[in-house]
Amino acid sequence: MPLSRLAALHGVATSFSPSPGRTVAASDAAVVAVLAALGVAAATPDAVRTALTARETELRERLLPPTLVSWSGAPTAAGSDHGPGARESASGADEDERAPGEIRPAPGENQSEADEGAQAGQGPAAPPGFPGDSSLAAALAALPAGTRLRIRTEQGETRASAEQLPLGVHELEATAPDGRTARAHLVVAPTRLPAAPGRTYGLLVQVYSLLSRRSWGMGDLGDLAELTAWAGRALGAGFVQVNPMHAAVPGAPTDPSPYRPSSRRYPDPVYLRVEDVPEFAYAGERDRDRVRTLLERAERQRESVLSKGALIDRDAVWELKREALELVRDVPLGPGRRAAYCDFLAEEGEALEDHATWCALAEVYGSDWQKWPAALRDPRSAETARARGELMDRVDFHSRLAWLTDAQLATAQRSARDAGMGVGLVHDLAVGVHPGGADAWAQQEYFAAGMSVGAPPDAFSVQGQDWGLPPWRPDRLAESGYAPYRRLLRALFRYAGALRIDHVMGLFRLWWIPQGRPATEGTYVRYDAEAMLAILALEAYRAGALVIGEDLGTVEPGVREKLHEHGVLGTSVLWFERDWDGTGLPLPPESWRADCLATATTHDLPPTASRLTGDHVELRDRLGLLTRPVEEERAEAAADVGEWLALLARLGLLQGAAGGQSEDSEEAQIQGLHRFLLRTPARMIGVWLPDTVGDRRPQNLPGTWDQYPNWRLPVADAEGRPVTLEELAASPRLHALIDVLRAGRAVEVGGGCGPDVLDSGPDSGGFSPRTAPPGARPD
Repeated sequence: MPLSRLAALHGVATSFSPSPGRTVAASDAAVVAVLAALGVAAATPDAVRTALTARETELRERLLPPTLVSWSGAPTAAGSDHGPGARESASGADEDERAPGEIRPAPGENQSEADEGAQAGQGPAAPPGFPGDSSLAAALAALPAGTRLRIRTEQGETRASAEQLPLGVHELEATAPDGRTARAHLVVAPTRLPAAPGRTYGLLVQVYSLLSRRSWGMGDLGDLAELTAWAGRALGAGFVQVNPMHAAVPGAPTDPSPYRPSSRRYPDPVYLRVEDVPEFAYAGERDRDRVRTLLERAERQRESVLSKGALIDRDAVWELKREALELVRDVPLGPGRRAAYCDFLAEEGEALEDHATWCALAEVYGSDWQKWPAALRDPRSAETARARGELMDRVDFHSRLAWLTDAQLATAQRSARDAGMGVGLVHDLAVGVHPGGADAWAQQEYFAAGMSVGAPPDAFSVQGQDWGLPPWRPDRLAESGYAPYRRLLRALFRYAGALRIDHVMGLFRLWWIPQGRPATEGTYVRYDAEAMLAILALEAYRAGALVIGEDLGTVEPGVREKLHEHGVLGTSVLWFERDWDGTGLPLPPESWRADCLATATTHDLPPTASRLTGDHVELRDRLGLLTRPVEEERAEAAADVGEWLALLARLGLLQGAAGGQSEDSEEAQIQGLHRFLLRTPARMIGVWLPDTVGDRRPQNLPGTWDQYPNWRLPVADAEGRPVTLEELAASPRLHALIDVLRAGRAVEVGGGCGPDVLDSGPDSGGFSPRTAPPGARPD
C-alpha cells in the first residue's frame, strides 16, 4: 500500500510485535499523525501519492545522506583521557578491526561482519526501503564515477580522500561530474567503547535520598563527594551510580521524578552544597542575621526528614537554597573565579544562554513555555531577545547556578577517582525531557510536535504506557550531524566515569503516541542506530568512560547483539534472570552474560528485603494496585523467592553468612544473593545502597502518583527509620554485606589489592538469556 511504503521511507512502522509470533497492525490514523509530526502530509490518498513521489525522487536524486558513519580504531580501557580536539587515530588493525577511515566494502562485495550479522538476523532490521544506512562505504560506492570528494576534518585539515581519517565529526562534500554537489556530516568513531578496567563492584544510590548531618533536607553534591571518598577508600568500591542529576522543571509542587526533567544537559542546582560555594563564606559578612536564619531553617528541614517522619520536600529545600544563593550572588567573584566563570560562559555559549533565559522567563510566566505569550515561545524571536535583556540579572543568576553545580559535580568525580575508584561516578541519562521545559523550548526544531514517547501494550501493561516525553525527530538529528545529541553526551561525560542510558533501546526506535490518544494508538519510529552508537562511542572514547545500557524488558531482536558489538554493557537484574525459553527456573550464574552491570534490584523495583519478606505484595495490596486476588500474588511471590533461595542453598551460598546471622535470616539471604552475583561473570556488580541497611520501601512504585511518595523517601533501616550517611558508614549490617563482596574478591584473585578489581571475568558473548519474561516490561 502507498501509505505503508511512504511510512517505511520515513522510518515509521505500520505494525509491531508485542510478543514472539504475534504481529499487530498500527492504525492508519496513528501512522498519518506520526508522518505529520515529521512534516509529511498523508491525510488523504492524493496527499500520500504526492508525498511518496516526492520522497522517492528525493532519495533517488540525492548524492549523500545527511550523516555518514565510519567505524575504526581500538579504544583504550576506561579511565584514560582523550581531550576533544586531539588527533585520534589507530593503526595496526587486524582482520576484525579496521584502521581509521577505512572504507567498508560496497553492498554486494566483501561485507563486514556487522553487515553479515544484520543479514543473518543478528541485528535489528530496518523497515523495507528505509534510508537508514549511514555507512560511508555504501554511500561512496553509490556515487557516480568521477565524483570528487573534499573533507574538512574536525582538526582543521582538508582531505581529498576518506582513507585514514582521524576520529571526529567531519564535513564531507561530494561534487558529481554533472555539477551536482552534496554535503554530509561524517562521523569517524572507534569500533568499540572503552572497556571496564577489570571486574568491579559499587553502590547504587538516589542522591536526594542520602542525607547527612550537613544536608539541607535532601542529599546533595557534598554528600555525594563524601560518599564516593568513603566508599572508595573504606569499602574498596569501584563506582557509585546515581539517579539522573538533570535540571527539574521548577514550580510548586515540583515533579519529583528525575526522569522527566526540564533539561538533560544542565544539572539541577537543588543539589548544590551551599556551604561549599567559596563565596558563601563571605555572605555572612554582609548579612549575618539572614545567613544565621537560613542555616537554622535548613537544620529544621533536615531534622523534619531524619527525626519527624517528613518526606523529602524539594520545593522547601530549593526555597532555602535559592535565598542563600541570592546572597552568594551578591558577593563579588575574585579575579580567578571571575575568569573561570567567563570561560564557562564562553564554552557553553548559546546553549547555556537559552537554558538560563528559559529559567528567567519561567519565573515570570510559569514553567510551561507553551503557555507563554506567543512571541516568547520562539527562543530566536526579537521579543525573546528583548526579554532576555530586560531579565539579564536573572539570566546571569541561573547561568551562575549552572556553573556552580557543574563545578561541584566535577569535584564529586575527582573525589571518587582520588579515592582509588577505577570508574567513579556513573551518571544516568533519562529517556527524554518535559514538554514544557527548557530543552523542549530551546531545541524545538529537534522535537516532534504533538507526540509523546511511551511503550506499546504488552503482557505487563495491556493499555501501554505514555511517558509524557516529546521525542527527538530522527530526520532533524541527521541533518544536524546529531549536534544536540553530541552536545548532551559531551556535557554528561565531563564529570562521569560511566554513563547509564535509560531505555537504551531508544537508540534504535521509540514508540510515538499522538497527543490526546491512548498509548495503544501509537507506532514505532526508527532512529539511525549506527549513527547514534557512533556518536556515543566517539564521546565516550574521548572521555575515557564506560556506557551501560538499561535493556530490561522486551527487547527487539538484534539490539543486544549490536550493543555488545560496540562495547555497551547491559543491565541484568537477578529476579529477571531465568531460563524463559526453557525450564523457567533461575538462571545459574555461569549462564549470565559477562558484559553487564548485575544487581539484585533497582530504583523501580522492591528493595531486596521487601521482596524476600513479601512486603512488596502487601504494599501493592494496601494501595489497591493488584489485579489478582492477594492470595495468588503472595503465593507467586513466595514461589519466586523460594526457587532462588533453593538455588543459593544448592550452591552453598547461604552457609556461613557474614555478621553471625542464621542462614534463614533475611539479612543472610541478602548476603547470599550478592554472593550469587559474584559467581556470575558480570563485569560490574551493583549494590543498592538501601539494601545494605535492610530498607523495605521502594524509591519508586510504577503505576502510582499520589498513592505513594515516589522519589521522596530517605534511605531507611528495616524499621523505616531514616539512616544518615554518617550512620551508614558505621553500620555493622552494611559492613557485613560489603565483606561478602571483599571475600569474593579474595577468593577470585587470591587477595590481590586494588579497590576496583575482582578479576577479569570470562568474556562471554552469549545472548540467549532474557532479562524479563517474554512480553513483560518491568519499567
